[in-house]
Amino acid sequence: MTRRVVITGAAQGLGAAIARAFAARGADLVLIDRDAEGLSHIAAATGGLPLICDLSDAAQTDAAIARFSQGRPIDALIHNAAILRAEPMEDLSFAMFTATLNVGLQAAFQLTKAVWPAMKQRGGALIYVSSQSGIKGFAGETAYCAAKHGLEGFSKSLALEGEAHGIVSCTITPGKAMRTPMSERNYTPEAKAHWVEPDLLAPAFVHIAESLDPLLNGQRLNAWDISEHIRSAK
Repeated sequence: MTRRVVITGAAQGLGAAIARAFAARGADLVLIDRDAEGLSHIAAATGGLPLICDLSDAAQTDAAIARFSQGRPIDALIHNAAILRAEPMEDLSFAMFTATLNVGLQAAFQLTKAVWPAMKQRGGALIYVSSQSGIKGFAGETAYCAAKHGLEGFSKSLALEGEAHGIVSCTITPGKAMRTPMSERNYTPEAKAHWVEPDLLAPAFVHIAESLDPLLNGQRLNAWDISEHIRSAK
C-alpha cells in the first residue's frame, strides 16, 4: 500500500476524487490547493493535511514543501493542479501566461525536486496529469498547451533518470470528459452530454502508485481505460 501521497489541486474535481480513493486505501495524504474552503472539506473527509498554497508562487510552494517535508517520505506525487483560461493570444496577458506555466511546470519541478532524494532511496511514483493539450495545439490555449507539452517532456526525462531507482514517472490523461469546475467553464455542450464523474477515473492513480509497474515508466496513460480495466477485473 502507498503510505504517503501528495496531491495538488485537491480541493475539488479530479484532485478531490483522487484524494478520496487514496484515503479509502488508508494512505496518509498531503493536500495542496489555493481554495481554502474546498480544501478544508476534502481534508475533513479524508483526514489529509491541508496546505493552502498558490502554486504559481514559488515562495508559497517552497513553504508548503517545508511543511510536508517534516514527516515521513513521500511515496507518490500527483501533480493535478492547472490553470486553463481559454482566450486568444492578443488577449493573453503576460501575468496569466506565466501563472499558467508556473502552476504546470514550475510547481512540478519544485515538488519533484523535494520528493526526489527519498524516492531515489526507496522508489516511488511521479504522476503528472496531462491532457490532449499536451500533444496537440488548441486555439485559445496558448499558455495551457505550452504548460502541458512541457510536462510531457519533463516526465519522460525523469523516467530515464529514475528508472534505476524504482521511480515510475508518467503522465496521465483523463481519457474521458469529466465533470469538474474547469470543464464546466471550458467544455462544449456536446462534451458535457457525455461527461463522467471524476471518481470513476481515480482508481487508475491508486493502481499506478501501488503497483510501481516499471512498464508504466515514461508512458502517457489513460485514466479511464485503466480504471475500467480495474473494475472489469473485480
